[in-house]
Amino acid sequence: MENRFLGLIEASFKKNWDLPAFTDINGSTYYYRDAARVIEKIHILLEQAGIQKGDKISIVGRNSSNWVMCFFGILSYGAVAVPILHEFKPDNIHHLVNHSDSKVLLVAQSNWDNLDEEHMPGLDLIILLDNLKVIKSTKKEIFDVREHIDDYFSQKFPVGLQPSDLHYHFEQPEELALINYTSGTMSNSKGVMIPYRSLWSNTQMAYDRLLYIHPGDSIVCMLPMAHMYGLAFEILNFVNKGCHIYFLTRQPVPKVIGEAFQLVHPVLVLCVPLIVEKIIRNKVFPELQKPLTHSLMYIPFLKQKILGRIKEKLEDSFGGNFGEIVIGGAPMNREVEDFLHNMHFRYTIGYGMTECGPLVAYTPWDKYKEGSVGRVADRMEVKIDSDDPQNKVGEILVRGMNVMLGYYKNPVATAAVMQPDGWMRTGDLGTIDKDDFIYIRGRSKNLILGANGQNIYPEELEDRLNNMPYVSESLVVPQDGKIVALIYPNLAALDHDGIGKERLNPIMQQNIEQLNQQIPSYAKVSSFKINQEEFEKTPKHSIKRYIYSSGD
Repeated sequence: MENRFLGLIEASFKKNWDLPAFTDINGSTYYYRDAARVIEKIHILLEQAGIQKGDKISIVGRNSSNWVMCFFGILSYGAVAVPILHEFKPDNIHHLVNHSDSKVLLVAQSNWDNLDEEHMPGLDLIILLDNLKVIKSTKKEIFDVREHIDDYFSQKFPVGLQPSDLHYHFEQPEELALINYTSGTMSNSKGVMIPYRSLWSNTQMAYDRLLYIHPGDSIVCMLPMAHMYGLAFEILNFVNKGCHIYFLTRQPVPKVIGEAFQLVHPVLVLCVPLIVEKIIRNKVFPELQKPLTHSLMYIPFLKQKILGRIKEKLEDSFGGNFGEIVIGGAPMNREVEDFLHNMHFRYTIGYGMTECGPLVAYTPWDKYKEGSVGRVADRMEVKIDSDDPQNKVGEILVRGMNVMLGYYKNPVATAAVMQPDGWMRTGDLGTIDKDDFIYIRGRSKNLILGANGQNIYPEELEDRLNNMPYVSESLVVPQDGKIVALIYPNLAALDHDGIGKERLNPIMQQNIEQLNQQIPSYAKVSSFKINQEEFEKTPKHSIKRYIYSSGD
């Protein structure tokens, strides 16, 4: 069978045997040959524990070399991986392990310290990610197997593991590869069933389209591997290409990320809009507002000089070696995007969702159309539920090789989005142009109906409001038949400018009045409320809108 995902991975391990594969920054480095040995030891443990092909195996822990080696150990054995975000609360982890019917749990010590095995009665085997130590097994002999794992390995490979010894699971296209639980922005988390054809299609597109990536190139893995965006394009893509992946060993705060970029000089940067927006709005825009710089920006020749200097500094802050920065996971602030576009910065915005493993649209930075989320991906189709798809907003529907099998043990939720003809409803609203570039307008679940049935897209109002003085982030929600703005102020800017809290409300009232002058009367915001803390977010940095919207 052609087009096998595990065929790609097996071939990459064999071809790149002597190249570095995984490094924990300030820690160990594993070459592809080292990782292959760890994977085979995982196979031995699973086999000796009686784990069958198709059994579910949950994996919980911070991004690390051990995490990714265990992940490939699961798939190449023929089991189904269930990645669970390490930041989830213990109750959530217990629930997802049980809901997924997992028989094995591979867990980092830091997570295990807060878990209770009695709350996960279906587990036959628990192994620490950190060192493959067996914590629990229904087969007592597994403790002895782990203690003498090197002897078992030597018996299986008497002359040592060679590239020709790798024979990974031979999967079928529709076979279930992993269950990836959604972050639950709008509702309770659902288990998305990703088949092998989706993993192959996403990985193959990255191979075909990201031509600036070569064996031995490096990347900083900073997106959570428990979600498809980071997993597909920081891990699956880079392993397939024979690259070197560096893992942050600390919380991915800006300082840590910046240090990693300077150490690694990544060939590709994947991030969510929030990271880029914070850099531009907190460091670049204030510089441009300085009186002298602001004046010089009106002189075309000097403007290009200034933008060129800023562009160079921005590129250096990301390591200076990237082919492009791919932004995804949430809408991009339009003012920030306009600035990047005018500066000819190497960025592009993609569009995806867990249910498509994740890719729906992407195009390289030099062919990208500003305001879009890229062109429809290879082996995918997109249509707009509208009688004028280029001009009239409608729900985005997708069909193709990337699309999921459905939601695990949730036929009602599956039937709500999967159509009999293969089209899947995304819940996103948008248009598509004649060149197959997609433009997102919002989430259909977020859509607010005006008094006379007019469509109001809260994301558009929020985008405008977020660009107004001293607004850090905002939510526009319906409350009691009216439209209300929830605002988290930019406290650092207020403090920098010496503005006391007593002046905050008048400033925000002025912002609302200015906003209402820019939008149709039926979409006007009636009032605002100040949030004292940042809005709670999903791992993809999307605001958990459902927490703050009371609806009608």
